[in-house]
Amino acid sequence: MKLLQIDSSITGESSVSRPLTEKVVAKLVAADPGAEVIKRDLAAAPLPHLDLASFPGGEGDASAASEAILAEFLAADVVVIGAPMYNFTVPSQLKAWIDRIVIPGRTFRYGPEGVTGLVAGKRIIVVVSRGNFYGPGAPAAAFEHLETLLGGLFGFLGATTEFVIAEGVRAGPDHLTAALDSAHQAIDRLAA
Repeated sequence: MKLLQIDSSITGESSVSRPLTEKVVAKLVAADPGAEVIKRDLAAAPLPHLDLASFPGGEGDASAASEAILAEFLAADVVVIGAPMYNFTVPSQLKAWIDRIVIPGRTFRYGPEGVTGLVAGKRIIVVVSRGNFYGPGAPAAAFEHLETLLGGLFGFLGATTEFVIAEGVRAGPDHLTAALDSAHQAIDRLAA
C-alpha cells in the first residue's frame, strides 16, 4: 500500500489535526507494516497559489513541481488529510495542493454522460478539526464549507471519502476533551 499523508495546520505543536492524522497513519501502517508512507507538510513547505506557469503538464520548473505533486497523489492508494477549518473552509495551503490534483484528463474527465472521476478506488481519509460546532442541526451549520467541499471534491474525482471530525475544540476544555475522544473513537472504527 502507498499512503500519502497531507498536513495543513499552521499551528505546529498546538495543532489538533496533526496528532489525529498521525494516529490514522499509524493504524493503517500497523495493519500493513510494508506500507510506503509519504508525508507532505503544507505549512512547513507551502505551495504557491496556482497560476498558468505551475499548472501540471506544462513546461518549466513550476509545472514540473506541480506534476510531481499530482503524480504523488495518483500513486497513493490511501490519502490521509489533516484539514483544520479556517474561516469556515480549508486552509489556503490545502487549497493550493487541491488545485494541483484536480486536473481535467488526469483525475476527472468530461464526456457525453457528464463528469467521470478517474481515481475510483482511491481511499481518502480526512481529519477535520473545527473550533466551533458546525455539524447538522448546529446553529452555525450553514457556515460549514470544509467537509462539504472535500466530500464533494473527492466524490467528483471518483474517490471514497471518510471523515474523522473533532468539533468544538475551541469551545472550552471539556469540549476539547469530548471532541478528541470522539475523533479517537472514529479512528478506532476505521477499517485498516
